[in-house]
Amino acid sequence: RDMLAAVCTLHLAVLGCLLGTACSIEVITSKELEAINGTDTRLKCTFSSSAPVGDNVIIAWMFRPISGGDDQTIFYYHKNPYPPTDGHFQGRAVWDGNIMRNDASIVIRNIQSTDNGTYLCQVKNPPDVHVEMGEIQVRVVNKAKLSEIFVLALVIGVGSAVIILIVLAFVLCRYYRIKKIHRSTPVSVLECSEKLNEKPGDMKEVYA
Repeated sequence: RDMLAAVCTLHLAVLGCLLGTACSIEVITSKELEAINGTDTRLKCTFSSSAPVGDNVIIAWMFRPISGGDDQTIFYYHKNPYPPTDGHFQGRAVWDGNIMRNDASIVIRNIQSTDNGTYLCQVKNPPDVHVEMGEIQVRVVNKAKLSEIFVLALVIGVGSAVIILIVLAFVLCRYYRIKKIHRSTPVSVLECSEKLNEKPGDMKEVYA
């Protein structure tokens, strides 16, 4: 039954294309990406298709150098991933997607400044007649900029430190004030102690 349902769905998709109804594929990428030199960078590419997603899906990643020149195919997928066996991206372009989740992403390991350029994610899914491409402009930098989360964490950390210092200063001031009061009245304290230790007979002698 599952096989029959899949075949029927495929036939309906083909019929829809032939009748001129919507039959297209959409590829979604981040458009621009800033990568830190020497890190593993994920090039995210997702897609949606009017046809069922399965073994028919074909994915190709191309690289267009910032210096110009022809597009270079750096990764290919059809039923299985096929990473490059030679060239600049050999051993560095690896599959990180999931076709059943409409994910065609790859990872560039140890990205370098020579990897600056445009990365093209092309997805085909017959019987969709349209072939879409997503583009990612990659710029490799030496270090990352301060993110909003880091700035927020820094502000919270500084604020907490200031509050702790204020509380600590208050406690120390109170401690030294009490200590100063005790130091200024040693005789009075001693007299009180002597009076408490006096015997009743001694008290009579005083009154006599």
